[in-house]
Amino acid sequence: MTLLIIGATGFLGTELVRQARGAGRAAAATFHARPGHASGVPWHHLDLRDPHALDAVLDAVRPDTVINASSGDADWAVTADGAVRLARVTAERGIRLLHVSSDAVFSGSRVHYDETALPDPVTPYGAAKAAGETAVRLLHPDAVVARTSLIIGDGGSAHERVVHELAAGRRRGGLFTDDVRCPVHVTDLAAALVELAPSRLTGVVHLAGPDALSRHDLGVLIARRDGLAPSLLPATTRAEADVPGPLDVRLVGTATQGRLATRLRGAREFLRNP
Repeated sequence: MTLLIIGATGFLGTELVRQARGAGRAAAATFHARPGHASGVPWHHLDLRDPHALDAVLDAVRPDTVINASSGDADWAVTADGAVRLARVTAERGIRLLHVSSDAVFSGSRVHYDETALPDPVTPYGAAKAAGETAVRLLHPDAVVARTSLIIGDGGSAHERVVHELAAGRRRGGLFTDDVRCPVHVTDLAAALVELAPSRLTGVVHLAGPDALSRHDLGVLIARRDGLAPSLLPATTRAEADVPGPLDVRLVGTATQGRLATRLRGAREFLRNP
């Protein structure tokens, strides 16, 4: 079985490549700007806006499964239209598809969202992700749409960098106290996706940690783990910062976790001081 990882130079994609290779899986990877550093993995340039490029990569790799871990942010042509294109082509070719989505598809008005919840985005990024996952579910009914939350690692994630920059005074602003998410560790998330790849599971899954934390509370945990003074982290709210977006969004993944061998740890566990 050959696994193709789209967006393999990103934070999640890099970990997916590492785990796939560690598990002895035949894997190939795509990049947009420059290839990654993983050895023993064929790298293919791919722009999801180009249907001919996608066909060329699939012809070259001939994967059994594709994991779309690309991050096009609010670029509709990549995040939404690219997902449409990928869903259509993989369905036509009989290729299993795992499409990574986001809790940004929700407004936060309900707070708790399980796997049956329908998207109600309030930002351009959320709208693009919602359009992408809706297209995947329509065009490729046997696909998996994997919604996740803030992805944290051992120092390499965007949120961890922000914490260090704020603590060092290299960044303005602060961490929101009213913006709540359910962070997940990148190794857990990648392991769950690699586990799902050969499975028969279809539909929407929620891959997030069990701990609901504000961005500021999460930053405090990161600071303590890394030996930084939490008092160096300014606190603010979305309203004060005038940054639009959902507030309290908690992915409920009880049904998903019950079908996985991979355990998704909470942030209070994976950020605990050793």
